[in-house]
Amino acid sequence: MKNFILFYFIVFPLSFFAQVKNESIVQKPKSIRIVDSIKNKKTATIDLYKVITLENDTTYIDTSLTIQKEYSHNYLRKDIFGLLPFANDGQTYNMLHYSLTDFSPYPEFGFKAKHFNFLEANQIRYYSVATPVTELYFKTTVKKGQSVDAFITLNTSENLNFSIAYKGLRSEGEYLNQLSSTGNFRFTTNYNTKNKRYFAKAHYTFQDILNEENGGITTIENFESEDPNYNNRQRFEVYFNDAKSFLKGKRVFLDHNFRINSKKGDNNLYLTHQFNYENKFFEYSQATVPSTVGSETVYRFGDSFLDSGINDQTRYNKMYNRVGLIYENTTLGTFQFFVDDFRSNYYYNKILIFDNQNTIPSSFSQEINSAGGQYEYRRNKWNGKFLYSRSVTAQSLSNLDAKLQYDLNDEIQLAFQYQNINKLPNNNYNLHQSSFVQYNWSNNFKNEKINTIKANAISPWIDAELQLSVLNDHLYFTDASTAQQKTDRTQIVAPAQYDGTLNYLSLKINREFKFGKFALDNTILYQKTEQQDAVLNVPEIVTRNTIYYTNYLFKKALFLQTGISLNYFSNYYANEYNPVIGEFFVQNDKQIGNHPNLDFFINAKVQRTRIYFKVEHFNSALTGNNFYASPNNPSRDLTIRFGLIWNFFN
Repeated sequence: MKNFILFYFIVFPLSFFAQVKNESIVQKPKSIRIVDSIKNKKTATIDLYKVITLENDTTYIDTSLTIQKEYSHNYLRKDIFGLLPFANDGQTYNMLHYSLTDFSPYPEFGFKAKHFNFLEANQIRYYSVATPVTELYFKTTVKKGQSVDAFITLNTSENLNFSIAYKGLRSEGEYLNQLSSTGNFRFTTNYNTKNKRYFAKAHYTFQDILNEENGGITTIENFESEDPNYNNRQRFEVYFNDAKSFLKGKRVFLDHNFRINSKKGDNNLYLTHQFNYENKFFEYSQATVPSTVGSETVYRFGDSFLDSGINDQTRYNKMYNRVGLIYENTTLGTFQFFVDDFRSNYYYNKILIFDNQNTIPSSFSQEINSAGGQYEYRRNKWNGKFLYSRSVTAQSLSNLDAKLQYDLNDEIQLAFQYQNINKLPNNNYNLHQSSFVQYNWSNNFKNEKINTIKANAISPWIDAELQLSVLNDHLYFTDASTAQQKTDRTQIVAPAQYDGTLNYLSLKINREFKFGKFALDNTILYQKTEQQDAVLNVPEIVTRNTIYYTNYLFKKALFLQTGISLNYFSNYYANEYNPVIGEFFVQNDKQIGNHPNLDFFINAKVQRTRIYFKVEHFNSALTGNNFYASPNNPSRDLTIRFGLIWNFFN
C-alpha cells in the first residue's frame, strides 16, 4: 500500500509540471522497430544515438513506453518469456522454453544455472552518440534491498565513444537464507579512424553473483496446506541456513579490423583480429554439514570429507584469438577466411585418490585450433550468412551455420536457419571436485551432436517461430540418488550422457489485437519432445496474455499504460536446482505447473522518464499454494514493485 501511495505522489505532480511534447514515429531502417524520437530542435535526431552489437547490427536508444518495455522491466533487463524466476530477485531461472538455450562448439566453464545474469562477450553493446547519454534504472526488490543499473556514454569525438555502466542488486527475499547480491561492471569503447579504414570495439567486464542457498523448503506439505501459520515465509524450515554460492569473472575483449586498400571501392580487403581473455571462479560454501528436518538429521548431499566448513572452489581461465582475412565485393558479397586458437584451464588445488574409483585429477586443460570460412550476401531484399568452421587439432569440433533472410517489405520478413554443431562437453561434465564424496567425478564424454532448423516470420498479422532440433549424445545432469537416499532426503546429482536420439519441436506465436485504446497481446508456445527416456522435460504449453489500456493525459504531457498479464504453463516434470554444482538436473518424481499467475501494472511516461508500478502474482492467495519455480522451491508470492527508467540527453 505504501508503494501504491508513493506512485501517485510521484506521477501526478510530475504530470502537472511536464511540458507538452509531441511524439512522432521515426522512419526506421529495415528490421528495426523504433517508436520514439528526440524532437528538440537544439539536439540531434534519434538516428545519431546508435546502439551497436558485436556483429554490427545497429538500433537506436529507445525511450518509448510499449508493452515490450513492460515485459523487459526486470532484473535481466529483457523479456523473460520462457524463463521461470525463483522467489527472490537475483536467483536462478528454470527453463520453460528449451529454444532459449544457446550452443557453442567450444567447451564452456559450466555452472550454467549461475550464468543468467552473467554478460557474455556477444551480449555487450557499443555506442555512438551525438551528445552524452545517461540512463538510470531502479526497481524495488523482494523485502529489503534495491536493483539499480546506471549507464553513461559519450563521444569525445565523432570517431571515439566510451561507455561505463554498473548494475547492482541486493534483495533479502521472503524465505530464510535467500539473500542475493550481484554486481555487473562494464566499460566499452568504440573507435574508427576518420577515413573509416580501421574499426575497433573493446570492453572490460567484472561481474560477481552471490546467492545464499537454502536448498528449498523441507515441508512442502505445510506450504500446500495453506496453513495461515506459514503466511510468514520465514517460518518454513529450509535445508541450509548458512550455505552460499559465488560466481565471479573478469574479461578483456577486443575486436578490430583494418582495410588494406587505402580507399574503399568495389573490391576491398580487410584484416581482422578478435581477442578474448577471461577468468572465472565458482565457490560453494556450507558452514554446517548436517541439516535438521523436524526432529531428523539429514545429510542433504551425502557423506562429506569434512564435518563442517565446506568450501568448494573451481577456477577457470581461457584465451581466444581469431585472425581472419575478408574480401568484399559490392556485387558478389563478403568472403571471410579465419583461423583461431582456443586455450583454457579448468583447475582445483588437489588430486583426489579413491580406492574404489578413478583418480580425480586437479586440472583439465585444452588447446584447440580451428579454421573456417564465412560468406555474407546482402542485396535488395535478401540477406544471407553462411559459416563453417572445423578443428584442425585432435579434438573433433565443427560448426555449420546457414542463415537466410528475405524482406518482402518493411512489415513482412521471413528468416530461415540451419545449424549443425559438433560440440565439446562443458568442463564441469568431465571434471568436478567437492568435499561431498559423491560429487567428485572425472569423465571423458563424447561430443554432443546438435542439428537445428529454425524458421521465423514477422508480419502485421502474426509473428511465428518454428524450431526443430535433433540431439544426439545429449549431456545433462541427473538425479543419481538411490531409493534409500531419497527416503533419507539425500540428493545425489551426477552428469550423464543419453545414448539415444532426442527430437524437440517448438512453435511460438505472437499476435496483438487492438481495440481503440485497448489491446490484447498474446504469446503462445507449444513444445513437443520425442524420446525413449524422460531426459528433456518441457511444458507442452506456455502462454502469456496481456490486456492493457494506453492513453495520453494532461494535454499529452503524460502517457499512461495499465493492464493485467496472465502467465501460465502446463504441468511437467521440471528440473530441480542443485547449488553444489550450480546446475539444474533432471528429475521425474514431481510435476509443477497448471497455475495461473496474474500481474497488474500501471506504467507512465513523462518526457523521458518511465515510471513502473506492479502488483505481481496478485492471485497467489486465491488460487492455492501450488506455484513452484522448481519441485522444492516455491515461486514468488504477491509482491508490490515500483521502478523507473530515467534517460538524460545532455
